[in-house]
Amino acid sequence: MRDRRRKRAGFQAEKQQRYVELIAGGVTNSEACRLVGIDRKTGNRWRYGRKVRNSAGALVIYPPVKIIEAKPRSPRYLSEPERIQIADLLAARMSVRGIAQELRRAPSTISREIRRNRDPDGRYRPHHAEHAACARACKPRARRIAGDEVLAEVVQRLLSRRWSREQVAHELRVLFADQPCRWLCKETIYQAIYDTAVVLTRPARRRRRRRRLQGSQRRGRLTAMRMINERPAEVADRAQAGHWEGDLIMGAGNRSAIGTLVERTTRYLIPLAFPDGVASTDAVRQAITDALERVPAGLRRTLTWDQGKELAHHQQITAHTGTSVFFCDAHSPWQRGSNENMNGLLRDYFPKGTDLSVHTIQDIERIATEVNDRPRKTLGWQRPAELFAAAATA
Repeated sequence: MRDRRRKRAGFQAEKQQRYVELIAGGVTNSEACRLVGIDRKTGNRWRYGRKVRNSAGALVIYPPVKIIEAKPRSPRYLSEPERIQIADLLAARMSVRGIAQELRRAPSTISREIRRNRDPDGRYRPHHAEHAACARACKPRARRIAGDEVLAEVVQRLLSRRWSREQVAHELRVLFADQPCRWLCKETIYQAIYDTAVVLTRPARRRRRRRRLQGSQRRGRLTAMRMINERPAEVADRAQAGHWEGDLIMGAGNRSAIGTLVERTTRYLIPLAFPDGVASTDAVRQAITDALERVPAGLRRTLTWDQGKELAHHQQITAHTGTSVFFCDAHSPWQRGSNENMNGLLRDYFPKGTDLSVHTIQDIERIATEVNDRPRKTLGWQRPAELFAAAATA
């Protein structure tokens, strides 16, 4: 019986690992559960954690599994689909130069790929080549300061005199003017201070155990933005349902927030609540993803947001829900007029300068239900809830 339990536990761990990889790769929860072979309720417990009370009445918290987003590969390197294509073209007896022309790569790249990543028996198999390339890439390079005692001694001496990282980096270029190999940038010195493999210390007055994230690292950085002028033309005339506008209502001192999603055609409101009221990039991404996944696929076409850093993970939102995210021009709130109007209405419930974290999820949803049940003049005195329900069943 014990052996059977151990095998079952190990098999469950493999399922959980596979589930994490699928979610990180952009697969929806339902699809990931189907592929792994588990119930959707189990997937939700793994993803979000759960709280239960044991036989003694004590609250037991099971934390969620850690979802690691897949790091995108640089286009400089061959991808797995390209390696599959190479194998197919080799089987068709195409030359190396022909394959290179087909993939728009250099012939030397294709030749080196086939030579380095083929099987011991000489055959080129794409999945074996992919694993071999990934294994070869995972070789962390030792820090230059760790292997150069003279350089480490100089850096340590300057840090002991309370010099900043930038001052140390500048001084190294003066002391080793004819040795560029001993020049370091300030970021390299900063990282070495917190690297346990490098014995570097500085005065304890401002010494921290871990590096504190700086501005853009802490809030997230907007990249690969698609601007509002790239949005499909059908969004502007409001004839098609499924196009959303979103924003945050901020509390006192910007320390708490409530999110809002407004459908442009029906003016239907979906509120977004955050743990402890804090709208971090991860919390905003998760809240929007959960909200849109509850909406029929035909009603989650686009989402328009301002250029707030809280939407730094907009690409993950698109990958999980299929909703294209677009950003307004800077300082142009009128480009999200429906959402701005809705936020003004909600200020009756959430006055400015108040702590929004005191409102429970049930309170926020009750208010949204009340707002969605109001007849709106702009809708010909129809109610947003009725129009949205009709669009969902159409």
